[in-house]
Amino acid sequence: MTGQQAVLDRFDVSRESAERLETYVSLLLTWQTRINLIGPSTRDDIWSRHIADALQLLPLLPQSAKVLADLGSGAGIPGLILAIARPLEAHLFESNLKKGAFLREAARQTGAEAQVHSQRIETAGALAARIKADVVTARALAPLPKLLDYAQPFLENGAIGYFHKGQDVDAELTDATKSWKMQVEKHPSMTDSRGVILVVKEAHRVPR
Repeated sequence: MTGQQAVLDRFDVSRESAERLETYVSLLLTWQTRINLIGPSTRDDIWSRHIADALQLLPLLPQSAKVLADLGSGAGIPGLILAIARPLEAHLFESNLKKGAFLREAARQTGAEAQVHSQRIETAGALAARIKADVVTARALAPLPKLLDYAQPFLENGAIGYFHKGQDVDAELTDATKSWKMQVEKHPSMTDSRGVILVVKEAHRVPR
């Protein structure tokens, strides 16, 4: 899957959403010259490496989902991208103030309904009951046991977790089962032959 049009066609993105995604990419490239939002080596492959990586969650999300929490949002991938492509209220947790400034400007320019929370992800769970997210996302944030620590307050409040994971996912799952009882699904990544999207529908800490 290469190139902007191929990505837009693959995920059946509307014309309006496509224009908003173009605005996002243009802004990302401008800000990338000042702060490191994406890996420099991926700059020329933004659509296939980053936009498609976020959009592949769209067919997995419940149609009824309205609110999303994105942990360690960074450049807004996948949280802000999903809120640009689909009517979602996105809560983006990003402690880096410069990245937070980018997220706010990107949300403003694209018209996405997004609120940026400039706080550490360890404290994000305190807002879970108020936000009542239907979906919680994270991309390349932390090993699964630690990620579940961060996401648990949202999962307890009814969210389903959608986590980008790499080739070590099975080892992470094995490690996580020592402390967690989980209901999970694995979906092959469309952008990384060794990666998966891990869908966590339930996660309960195992009493010690």
